[in-house]
Amino acid sequence: MIDASAPAALVSPDDIANLTAQPWFFCGIGGSGMLPLALILRGQGAAIAGSDRSRDQGRSPEKFAWLESLGIELFAQDGSGIASADQVLVASAAVEDTVPEVVRATQLGCARMSRAQLLATLFNAAPMAIGVAGTSGKSTVTGMIGWILTACDRDPTIMNGAVMKNFVAPQAPFASARVGAGDAFVSEVDESDGSIALYRPHVAVLNNVSLDHKSLEELRALFGDFLSRAGVAVVNIDDAESAALLSRAASVLTFAIDRADADLRVEPGSIVAGPTTIAATVIDARDGARHALALRIPGRHNLSNALAAIAGASAAGVPVADAVQAIAGFAGLARRFDIVGTSAAGVTVIDDFGHNPEKVAATLATLRAHPGRIIAFFQPHGYGPLRQMGAELAHVLATQTGPDDITILCDPVYFGGTVDRSVGSDRIVALIEAAGGRAEHIAARADCGTRIVMLAKPGDRIVVMGARDDTLSAFAQDLLARMT
Repeated sequence: MIDASAPAALVSPDDIANLTAQPWFFCGIGGSGMLPLALILRGQGAAIAGSDRSRDQGRSPEKFAWLESLGIELFAQDGSGIASADQVLVASAAVEDTVPEVVRATQLGCARMSRAQLLATLFNAAPMAIGVAGTSGKSTVTGMIGWILTACDRDPTIMNGAVMKNFVAPQAPFASARVGAGDAFVSEVDESDGSIALYRPHVAVLNNVSLDHKSLEELRALFGDFLSRAGVAVVNIDDAESAALLSRAASVLTFAIDRADADLRVEPGSIVAGPTTIAATVIDARDGARHALALRIPGRHNLSNALAAIAGASAAGVPVADAVQAIAGFAGLARRFDIVGTSAAGVTVIDDFGHNPEKVAATLATLRAHPGRIIAFFQPHGYGPLRQMGAELAHVLATQTGPDDITILCDPVYFGGTVDRSVGSDRIVALIEAAGGRAEHIAARADCGTRIVMLAKPGDRIVVMGARDDTLSAFAQDLLARMT
């Protein structure tokens, strides 16, 4: 039986075989961190069952129907799915002991692992473990590295927090994971709960360090320790906080857009940005080679993400020329500047995962680089995050939009629980307006949609931003439908 209280450690292939021989139950199986893990274990032959509050509430029925089509048995979140002491319960560390699955698992004496412990166990067992860390860009870089390795016949296993468009197929509509037979295991690793400390990467990629779930002091310690455990640390030296951690790593490969001393860098003056693309010339200082890079996704932040992915793949043994060629075929991720469509009147709707100040700033900068008014809809991903970074978020929404642009906020995501809800979206709107921006707080999301449709004019770009809620994509699609 697995000792769920022990930290994840280096394990042998025999241990992985033991993992797949046991039956698993995922509490919250539809979540962005849980679903790909369930897919990986299922793909390796394990018996999987699970429950999810979203399923019980009737949200995202197509996702849960697909999971059932894979042979994953789903139950109401009432404890009925925990039927044997042999089952291992996978639940977030934040899940309360009063949740029916936890109560039943405790009664039966089932082992319990957190999502992070299970992921770290699988990750640390891989012959080539590639971990992608940072406040922003983790999912995109993970998807990019995964696609490079796939296109270069490395057959990787990929664990992502977002759907990777390159791997979407009729039989895999929610492709946030890929199960391969190669040595590489590519995964984003999370600092928000401190679980980044569990991972032992052969290649550690660090995109950036900025305020999100924890203080900067805590983040510096977590990311620095992550780099110190790596065989090779791949670090963005455009980001001052990341660059300051270089001394923590034993072996370093650096990348940057604007730094002439980076190992992988962009040739000055070579960037060509379009509304949906970006291209540049990449210089590999290690051999002086120049490579023409072309991406099918827009924004300087994605150019930086591409450098991170190319450098990460290089550290894992892929020639830079091959990585540059492969990444040209990267189709992007769902909800990462995902263009839903353009109405007959010329209003474009974009679905985006932006939810912290850095992500929102990158999305707005990409939009501002091209003509058209911005109508930014933002659904905060929780009351706690709003308290932690609300002032910084308001500053971005005020200063990274123009005088004709407008931001509309609904109330934060709340699916139940005991969280303090005293600080809400009205505070953010007040801060935006105090800083000179235009914003409105409309409590119900449906009413926000009505307001946005009323405001929209030809040439506008509507961007739907937020996290932790799959139904935001349906909201974005509905906005487009109402304007066609």
